[in-house]
Amino acid sequence: MTPLALDLARHGVAAWNVEYRRVGQEGGGWPGTFSDVAAAVDHLATVESVDAGHVATCGHSAGGHLALWLATRDRLEAGAPGSRPRVLPVATVSQAGVCDLERAAQDGLGDGAVEGLLGPLAAASERYAAASPAALTPLGVPQLLVHGADDDIVPVSQSREHAERDPGAELVELAGADHFDVVDVDHDGWSRARAFLLALLG
Repeated sequence: MTPLALDLARHGVAAWNVEYRRVGQEGGGWPGTFSDVAAAVDHLATVESVDAGHVATCGHSAGGHLALWLATRDRLEAGAPGSRPRVLPVATVSQAGVCDLERAAQDGLGDGAVEGLLGPLAAASERYAAASPAALTPLGVPQLLVHGADDDIVPVSQSREHAERDPGAELVELAGADHFDVVDVDHDGWSRARAFLLALLG
């Protein structure tokens, strides 16, 4: 994501490429992964040169899921990771993102990555309800879903079905594109995402 962040900076947007604890790392999964990205966004409220009322999120694959989830935090129950947000995004871009965690778990995406993140669906349904954008639609902000039609890692149906569920979501389906083309700074997929972000962030 660093080349994309640098590209946004060249276009006058303050861009922060956030890292977080991942499944398999100490503290990763539920709730650490979610707490990390929420804390990163909330930190923007303390940065004087940033307009914290004018923030958008953008992420690829698992990060696309988190970018969408960050727009839902005002609806989370107290005590859930990331609840009581200081900063809420005004828009979000999901690049080949996992929009429906329950469906992803049922389909075994990423060799069980979703269950690694949240635990087995049967035992952790409340986590899926608090973590899956599909369970929290409509998200209430404009969303751009950029997805390659030939993605064999996260099927484009994840974004298609989210766009059908949420009237605020626009799908850009890229013919002939795979899972990683969408984060190529020279690809039309990024050009579309950048234009969306610049239009909303000025």
